[in-house]
Amino acid sequence: MMNKAFLSVFVLFVLSAFVKEDRTYPPVKNESFRRGETIHFKMTYGIFNVGKGSVNIDSRYHKINNRDCFKIDVYGRTVGMVDWVADVDDRWGAYIDTAALVPHQFYRFIREGKYRKDEWTNFDHVNRKIEVKTLDKKTGKLKEPNYFDAPAQVRDMVAGFLYLRNMDLSRIKIGDTISVKGFFEDEFYNFRIVYAGKETIKVKAGKVRTIVFKPVMPKNKVFDGENSVTAWFSDDKNRIPVKINANMFIGSAGVELTDYSNLRNPLNIVN
Repeated sequence: MMNKAFLSVFVLFVLSAFVKEDRTYPPVKNESFRRGETIHFKMTYGIFNVGKGSVNIDSRYHKINNRDCFKIDVYGRTVGMVDWVADVDDRWGAYIDTAALVPHQFYRFIREGKYRKDEWTNFDHVNRKIEVKTLDKKTGKLKEPNYFDAPAQVRDMVAGFLYLRNMDLSRIKIGDTISVKGFFEDEFYNFRIVYAGKETIKVKAGKVRTIVFKPVMPKNKVFDGENSVTAWFSDDKNRIPVKINANMFIGSAGVELTDYSNLRNPLNIVN
């Protein structure tokens, strides 16, 4: 009897450990991307080509917090004559849990003219804490970190992007709203995205069937209203960004897909 009781307690202990793990890192089924994926973009302002960018998923797995992670890097820089004036060369990135698609670390290395910012955001999903560290430009050393209490499954911008690519949209209707819990710099937000239907658009990479989203933009000094941004994602399992238009107070800006490689699924191109 004692052996059976001990075995029962042991089994319950093991099962409870798995339950706790699932609550901390609930699995998200990933059918949209894989290691080695690279997407290239051009950036425009009005009629002018002002920059280029890319999103790259490293070909290797990485270990953070004893968890397997994807490493994603986002690059953006000015080109041509604009580079003489603005001189932007930014890199953002994150280590994203391969099972739950939540971030373990998010980093930014910003180079915009004379402005510099090096920042690391570390996510502790077990204890629901976030640590933000920035580099002191004068001393070259890390400043005292800032700490925040975090809700469960909170995401940074990169993880939110990957999570959106894997959301089940089979029952979504025009006008429905998708929400993603996020954190950026020192602020939590509930990012809302309105589904606006489907459209076939032509970009440099080809003529692509897309689904259309309209993020609800908060009041700010950059974008002209809450409906100022429209994003087109490929209407297939990849769900990669094909085009983004943004109406700002000082003009309009855009991002457009130019090239891609190692997608997990065929791109929905119209021949």
